[in-house]
Amino acid sequence: MGRQWLHAKRAIVNLKKGQVVGKLVKEITVAAKLGGPDPAANARLSAVLEKARKASVTREAIERAINKGAGIGDDKHALEHVVFEGYAPHKVPVIVEVYTDNHQRTAPEMRFLFKRGVLGNAGSNKFLFDHVGIVEAHHPDLGVDIEAAAIEAGANDFEPISHMQNDDIPEGHAGARFTTDKSAVHAVSVWLSQHGWSVVTSELGYRAKIFPELDEAARAEVGEFLQEIEDHEDVQRVWAAVK
Repeated sequence: MGRQWLHAKRAIVNLKKGQVVGKLVKEITVAAKLGGPDPAANARLSAVLEKARKASVTREAIERAINKGAGIGDDKHALEHVVFEGYAPHKVPVIVEVYTDNHQRTAPEMRFLFKRGVLGNAGSNKFLFDHVGIVEAHHPDLGVDIEAAAIEAGANDFEPISHMQNDDIPEGHAGARFTTDKSAVHAVSVWLSQHGWSVVTSELGYRAKIFPELDEAARAEVGEFLQEIEDHEDVQRVWAAVK
């Protein structure tokens, strides 16, 4: 087989990189559409721009995405926001957020992915989640008081997170996920940014109320199902009741 395996591996890596860049560009468009083109006044846009720069997304691609989302310039093709509800294997509730320019294409593809998953299926489940604001950030001081930061910033809840849970959190930094009211995401993000924190996520999302018990085999099966969903080019976020 020679070095064909290496070429195949590189092709997979390049494909994954292309998918990441594509999702970041789409996220920039969505952020600009929802909060405007000014990163200083749009915490979600500011956070995704930092990710895009780290992923070496070109300045031209970033500017086009911002202009498209804000309705500036020639490219004003709208993206439709669609939420799909369903269950992964082992009855794990899942919510999938999609931004697409062709709902007629995306909807049947998503239904097919749910049906193909072992015991996966579509079905209403939003009542099993809270719709909240989510801000993820890191601080260079490992001893920083996360609870105090949450209180001062105006967050409702918090939990420490590590580099293993989110690779946007640098190793050796204190990471945290702050849960907020839906209307408080920007204010919490701004306070954190002004007090030594680097915000890497600032968005509305879903937090599960209950978590099914899973053994290692079941967890792996659910993980494979969720990864296949997340790999779809139109999928922007996957929220699942998995700890």
